[in-house]
Amino acid sequence: MLLNLHISNYALIENLDIDFTPGFSVITGETGAGKSIILGALGLLLGQRAEAKVIKAGATKCFVEGTFDLAGLGLDDFFQANDIDFDGKECIIRREITAAGKSRTFINDSPAPLVKLKELGPAIIDIHSQHQNLLMGNEGFLLNVLDLVADNGALREQYRTTYQDWSHARAELEKFKAQTAKDKNDADYIRHKIQQVEEARLEANEQEALEQESQVLNHVEEIKNALFQASSLLDNPEQSLLAQLRQGESLLRSVTQIYPDADGLSERLEACRIELEDITDEVNKALERTELDPERLAYVDNRLSLIYSLEERFHAADIPALLEQAAVWQEQLAALEDADEFIAQKEKAIRQLHDRMLDFGKQLTATRQKAAALVSEKILQTLQLLGMNHARLHFDLTPRAGACPTGLDQASLLFSGNKNVPEQDVSLIASGGEIARLMLSLKALLSSYKHMPTVIFDEIDTGVSGTMAEKMGLVMQKMAQACQVICITHLPQIAALGETHFRVYKTEDATGTVSRIDRLDTEQRIREIANMLSGSELTEAAINNAKSLLKL
Repeated sequence: MLLNLHISNYALIENLDIDFTPGFSVITGETGAGKSIILGALGLLLGQRAEAKVIKAGATKCFVEGTFDLAGLGLDDFFQANDIDFDGKECIIRREITAAGKSRTFINDSPAPLVKLKELGPAIIDIHSQHQNLLMGNEGFLLNVLDLVADNGALREQYRTTYQDWSHARAELEKFKAQTAKDKNDADYIRHKIQQVEEARLEANEQEALEQESQVLNHVEEIKNALFQASSLLDNPEQSLLAQLRQGESLLRSVTQIYPDADGLSERLEACRIELEDITDEVNKALERTELDPERLAYVDNRLSLIYSLEERFHAADIPALLEQAAVWQEQLAALEDADEFIAQKEKAIRQLHDRMLDFGKQLTATRQKAAALVSEKILQTLQLLGMNHARLHFDLTPRAGACPTGLDQASLLFSGNKNVPEQDVSLIASGGEIARLMLSLKALLSSYKHMPTVIFDEIDTGVSGTMAEKMGLVMQKMAQACQVICITHLPQIAALGETHFRVYKTEDATGTVSRIDRLDTEQRIREIANMLSGSELTEAAINNAKSLLKL
């Protein structure tokens, strides 16, 4: 239930604060006074798109906040899933919009994405506006109505899940068939690719070793020259590092008797000499091994050329990637051998899913047909209360050409409001007033099946007047026994039936035009309804008539 609505700097509203009550409330006011602005602000709390142009002229941001009593609606899971504090009863939703067009959303002071408002909104408020009358001709809306009355949620979910599994399995099989057909056409080419990789007899680390060897073979002279010069420096007949080390070692040993510290130094020089002798030996061996080998160089270059060619041809980064790709091709060929059997198994599984889906679909249709009879009967009862004594209607459920996510049924509402006039699709035959009464009858029915805490009617009385308006008001008044009903109306007959009456009006001040709203007391209600009856000139007859409508 909506407890309070606070609006600041939204459209023509500078600052507005309304406390709502349970039961049946009405909102009246002249055309353009701002009633639709209040609905627009409520729409923001339900997740509708916000634009900077809604901010009141001269303000930097606007602010809309609604306080709701959600006790008993079973919404605890929503708050837990979204990690939002909730005491089991009160919920405060706030939207802030800046002049830059930025919007911030809060649920119980926790920042929330707009999608969460769209998820929560339908569970707390049902706003019926004039354009919603078009839903009477919408197949999805009609099916939802029947499903709600049938209370077939579990069955509908079973059907939907099976339909999705069936659709997914069909799509996957078609994809597999297409790939298999392509692979069969490409089988010889795949075998040729595998043969090319196999004939190359590749080894995982071969490329790196060959590239290193190629570097050496292509720079033999440069390497030999470096090795020769290093060997000469270390040990040559004339003068070398080794010879000098041996001489230094000998000189130090000659004085160890008179200078004991020389012994340690000579040992260190000996260690250096031994290491250098080992290095010299390795350099000399490397020098002997390093020879120009044109045949080996040609082999290495040819081998690398083959590897590079295969990598480029098959878009592989290295030999492991080539080998991995060849393994994939092998799997493709193996799969082709088993493809027909695999397809047969999948087709059998798909037929089983299809049969299961049809079974659920037929059960779903049966629940809808039963609900359709009940909904038609209940709506007709309410329509008779609304003066449509010759109205006839029924839901036309016919099999679809193919299954769809909502079931096996096509749905339309066939209606006739007059005697001896054949029933036709409601969207083609019903007048505006008839559609309004049909929708009110439907909402009255749904309120007894779906716990809607708040229903707001925006000029549902369009196209009706007089005693018919009073009858519509009585239907809403009865609805208000089960939920909070708020009706925006231009008709005094409906306004008089409200338990609480609000009036929206405009004033002019130094800053411009401002919309305001007041909760009316008894005297104010008399004058407001009298004005609705007589227009701008308030007459004594209108006042008496207003009192009569208010039963005063």
